[in-house]
Amino acid sequence: MPRVLRLAGSLLGNNTPSDQIVYKGIVVVQKPSSLCVTDVGASMVANAANFLGMGITLQLISSTAIDSSTNTGKLSKPAALEKWLLSPVVLFGTDEVKYSVKFTVDPDFGLPGAFSINNGHLNEFFLVSLTVELPGGGKHVEFPCHSWVFNSRAYKTKRIFFSNEFYLPADTPKGLITARYNDLIALRGNGSGTRKACDRIYDYDVYNDLGNPLLNAAKRPVMGGSKEYPYPRRCRTGRTIFIGVETSGLNLLADYYIPSDERFSSVKATSFLADGLKSLTHGVLPILKTVTGFKQTFGSFKEVKDLYDQGLDLSKIVTAPINGIKTPFQLFNQLNADTGNTSFMKFPVPQVFKADEKGWMLDSEFAREMLSGLNPMVIEALTEFPPMSTLDSAKYGPQKSAITEKHIVNLLEGLTVQKALDKKKLFIVNYHDSYMPYLDKINSRQKIYAYASRTLLYLKSDGTLQPVAIELNTPYSQRVFVPPAAGQIDWLWELAKAHAAANDAGYHQLVSHWLRTHACVEPFIIATNRQLSKLHPLNTFLQPHFKNTMAINAKARKSLINAKGIIERTFSLRRYSVEMSSLAYKGWRFDQEGLPADLLKRGMAVPDATSKGGVKLIVEDYPYAVDGLEIWTAIEKWVTDYLEIYYKNDASVTSDPELQAWWSELINKGHADKKDEKWWIKLDSKKSLTSVLTTLIWIASAHHAAVNFGQYAYAGYMPNRPTTTHRPIPEKDSDEHKKLLADPERFFLSCVSSKMEAILCLLTVEILSSHAAEEEYLGQRAVENWTANANVKAAFVAFGEELRKVERSIINRNNDPALKNRVGAVNVPYTLLYPSSANGITGKGIPNSISI
Repeated sequence: MPRVLRLAGSLLGNNTPSDQIVYKGIVVVQKPSSLCVTDVGASMVANAANFLGMGITLQLISSTAIDSSTNTGKLSKPAALEKWLLSPVVLFGTDEVKYSVKFTVDPDFGLPGAFSINNGHLNEFFLVSLTVELPGGGKHVEFPCHSWVFNSRAYKTKRIFFSNEFYLPADTPKGLITARYNDLIALRGNGSGTRKACDRIYDYDVYNDLGNPLLNAAKRPVMGGSKEYPYPRRCRTGRTIFIGVETSGLNLLADYYIPSDERFSSVKATSFLADGLKSLTHGVLPILKTVTGFKQTFGSFKEVKDLYDQGLDLSKIVTAPINGIKTPFQLFNQLNADTGNTSFMKFPVPQVFKADEKGWMLDSEFAREMLSGLNPMVIEALTEFPPMSTLDSAKYGPQKSAITEKHIVNLLEGLTVQKALDKKKLFIVNYHDSYMPYLDKINSRQKIYAYASRTLLYLKSDGTLQPVAIELNTPYSQRVFVPPAAGQIDWLWELAKAHAAANDAGYHQLVSHWLRTHACVEPFIIATNRQLSKLHPLNTFLQPHFKNTMAINAKARKSLINAKGIIERTFSLRRYSVEMSSLAYKGWRFDQEGLPADLLKRGMAVPDATSKGGVKLIVEDYPYAVDGLEIWTAIEKWVTDYLEIYYKNDASVTSDPELQAWWSELINKGHADKKDEKWWIKLDSKKSLTSVLTTLIWIASAHHAAVNFGQYAYAGYMPNRPTTTHRPIPEKDSDEHKKLLADPERFFLSCVSSKMEAILCLLTVEILSSHAAEEEYLGQRAVENWTANANVKAAFVAFGEELRKVERSIINRNNDPALKNRVGAVNVPYTLLYPSSANGITGKGIPNSISI
């Protein structure tokens, strides 16, 4: 035996003393793939470390056997991974590699409950799991890890992993108490310093990184930490502060810090890069600007249709690298070189346009999408007529709506307005107070003109909605538009619908989508990792609902919601986009974010203990709500069953120090600008904890799916959901009106998104609407050995079975011709809350988390 290997064996205790025993283990890892930055020098050092026996070593920690000298769990001798050098190197993808390991322990070591790991390599690797076989055969202990492990010098304390047995703090085995505490401390950090890629630290900060304080045009107010701009907190990065604003140096393309375990997995990264060929990257905007005519508007609906029939002509687009970075169009050309298709990038035909090219223009479809489109969580029952604003009339014009009974009475099937109100047949989609504060600033910009809209709808006897009036206001004007007689087209009415749709598009993206899911969930992720130990039953329970959220949020701060980003370039609100979401956050209440509470708040349901979710719908054929209440009920049952296993009674909730610290920190730090609100749920019972967890899972899964994965189906055809409006609606019989009548399509398209805005949105929603290859859907878990508890496993199987029942119910409802709001004239069945899905753009599927 060579001298160096004998030395290694001695150092690592491979020669087992007679008074000790051996636990055999299997370690599963993923080595860095070609998607990761590799270092040949680092690999050479790693090889040398392996020969010295100091590459990767592990130590078991006993749950029950106590070391009298430290009063902590006994440790095994350090054990090295065997045959690291002889294992295959993964060049691409996520193939897993297994290694054997042998732990030498005292005879009374008992059950291992944790292990520490030391990485002597300069390169990090992804640790998947450790399985330890106990002496006697048949029994083993599972340690699901799924974590990046960096060189040990990157950590101030040892990396510790726990088994899949979970304990409330009071029930922690004595041998694991110190490890439980130390691991939480390591995750919290000390609130100072610049975060590095290897860090695992979770901490809070305000959104002070959306603008560039060095450029007047890119200055943006800090979101969060003030009464004027309240906001949820995001993860602290500790980058350089300049005049109170974080800057990332000159490398504008560098990723923002997120804790290492929040990175996209390799498969997710691969999918993100592939879809990103036609995405929202930094190269798109500069390229589109080089093309003559891209700033112009479409001249006809045929020109819009050509994007799908003929494709985007890449031959006119500059494909040279920008700042040394290959552009999406350059990559597209490379990938299609063999096929000869290097000139045209064809887009899939959006569903709303596929079956009927004119169906989107129907009033019935305009109304149907408020119940089963992209943003079905804004419509509310009208409770007063005319509607009233809460804004200062001296600044923003009359509070009282200009819509009168005379405008709408002929469309109420013989009812008066009061009788329609009494019968709960009048509804409103109201963006008046959301947009009005920004209109002067928006409309002072060149070639931007927006209104603050109110859309009134009537519930007809056949169960469908009909728009009966649209009011478009500025601080200086009030205009009311009503639909034309059946069979006629009034282009003023069509323009009014377009402006109302643009309001809805902005609110959908910034509030219903970004704020209420992405931004509001991030503090929960931070608090969970800081306050709930990996041993806590709720940490592992919640982790699937947090997967990839911080990673996609960090990318959004770089490309979507930042100054001069995609949102500001393509939506009417421009630089005030995120400000509007801050205004909406002032009215945000977590206790009203669950579906039943939200429906009650909007007057779309009434309490009914006999119905799903405890509510009865006012509009019976309300696809989002009907499907959603079935999903909500399934989630609530799963949460209830899980909590029954770990919490014996209400006292066990109030006496759980980690749980109470989690909830307190979430309120006081994560949503610090709302910490003094009286509506926060008191975490004093199993019932209140069930409500909190069901609401959180609903937001991260079903709510996000409902507002995200239908974006291409509906917003992929710009005239249906323009994001920008450029011109005011002409006054009747004016010269502008005559131009409209002379060429309606050209005038209509000159009022809405330009070619560049439309194509940029198309590129964006195509990737946002796509499911990645390894997506985990509600009722699924990629980590099969996530728990050792048989009762938990049975409850989770029951949850999955319930979701399959929901899928069958959705299919049956979509096939029922009596339910006219589920498909509509455009033939787009409502499947956004259908739990499972294939890859790509499917218009269905509820991922566990906000993963895109």
